[in-house]
Amino acid sequence: MEANLLVVHGGGPTAVLNASLYGVIREAQENPEINKIYGAIGGSEAVLAENFLDMGELPDEKIELLLQTPGTAIGSSRFPLEQEQYEAMVAVLKKNNIKYVLFNGGNGSMDTCGKVSQACQGDGIYVVGIPKTMDNDLSMIDHAPGFPSAAKYIATVTKEVGADVKSLPIHVCVIEAMGRNAGWITAASALARKKPGDAPHLIYLPERNFNEKEFLEDVKRLYDELGGVVVVVSEGLRNEKGESIVPPIFKTERAIYYGDVSAYLAELVIKKLGIKARSEKPGLCGRASMLLQSKVDKEEAILVGREAVRAAVAGHTGVMVGIQRKPGEIYGIETPLIPIEEVMMNERVMPETYINSRGNDITDDFVEWCKPLIDGDLPEMISFKDEVEHVLRSKI
Repeated sequence: MEANLLVVHGGGPTAVLNASLYGVIREAQENPEINKIYGAIGGSEAVLAENFLDMGELPDEKIELLLQTPGTAIGSSRFPLEQEQYEAMVAVLKKNNIKYVLFNGGNGSMDTCGKVSQACQGDGIYVVGIPKTMDNDLSMIDHAPGFPSAAKYIATVTKEVGADVKSLPIHVCVIEAMGRNAGWITAASALARKKPGDAPHLIYLPERNFNEKEFLEDVKRLYDELGGVVVVVSEGLRNEKGESIVPPIFKTERAIYYGDVSAYLAELVIKKLGIKARSEKPGLCGRASMLLQSKVDKEEAILVGREAVRAAVAGHTGVMVGIQRKPGEIYGIETPLIPIEEVMMNERVMPETYINSRGNDITDDFVEWCKPLIDGDLPEMISFKDEVEHVLRSKI
């Protein structure tokens, strides 16, 4: 008997979230057991409101546009759910003959996925998670779709800013990367380097307590040596007390809002060192840039979308499609199914082996791990200043 499928997006969009949606639609269209392919227009809240779109009826040219569209074409949300709402979802799914439910998202969405799966036990409804987060903080997987494109973006931006600062080496530039409590994106800025002295000159991650005194020492030393310094910092930097290094600017019952870490540190450099400094915050530009989308990221996002459909139709529930790296020098992945309870709200941060001893940079191990994800080297750049300095050194 034919049944319907529903896909729900949760949390922040990425450069490849729509690629996973594309994979879901194409795989579902090829499966005779699936009738309608519903998208929840607006995240979890849309399920309760029965705000569904039958994406299987869309023309092919519209579906193909998903591969070049950032964000999420069906919308997302951070709608908090209570137990009675999970139970209400079951009634909605039954009413609409929805047998297969796919949640695409990060930690919060996988928590929702697990709770919906529990609520649906015994009702013949199969619930599967699709990984997504640019922060790369989902546990139990090698990396999450969305992260490789964000990594490529921050590395490219850092390389370009580095060329700018090297051209006119008179100031310190502090770039702020997204990532919340995990430093994966910040660390990826290191891929901008081709040789010693290239930007970024300093990298600070939230996995280590931020030491203001050491930061100023590092900046002053490099400024005296190079003239221009590029620093990449995480938005989640905290002090030894575990508090944000930036004072809160606004509070609500559910959240505390802070100012920009990069602006705070640039101002600190000016005040404490008397050195010209400026801040840059790519922010959402880096979260959903199609211009710098990673090909590897897109292909893997499509794959996990397809695998989620296959898993649900095969009768799997309460699982998330994983991404595990195959051993060996040639990059490749496998997509095992992971019990959702091992993923729910379990945050994955940078391991110590990827951070240097002083906490102001990353190690070569991280670079080697990250390189395959951005599908090739960044654009080559030339500095005639370097060429001249090389010639002068050779004459000494």
